[in-house]
Amino acid sequence: MSSQLVLLFGFLNIIGLYRTAMIVRGWDKYEGGKIYSVPLGGTILVQPFAIEGMALLPHFYIGYLRNFHQLVVKGVSLAIACDGASGGCGGVVHTVIINSEGVTKNFCSEETLPLWHEELEARNSLLDILEY
Repeated sequence: MSSQLVLLFGFLNIIGLYRTAMIVRGWDKYEGGKIYSVPLGGTILVQPFAIEGMALLPHFYIGYLRNFHQLVVKGVSLAIACDGASGGCGGVVHTVIINSEGVTKNFCSEETLPLWHEELEARNSLLDILEY
């Protein structure tokens, strides 16, 4: 049902800004975890895992939730550093973990995301040393 709502939200709003690929994940006690991938064409696909975006890594593995949450945050922050368009909301990362224990929403602000070498200020570079 939620994948149908995503379809309505993302694809019937043709004029708006929300036309995008999406991943819908959920868990229930009868069927366990399910992942639906909704690409730009609007097809709803049941997947064993889902990858969307330019620089994201597979991020649905049962049993390693904490490590994979960190992996997702690092992957999205790398995408933000590489293309400047990922993240969509000024360089923040929103994640939601859904499992048998409930729903955990996480927000990582731009200040808490890891920095990548392209974003760090150069210090004592070879060019600085050669200028003296």
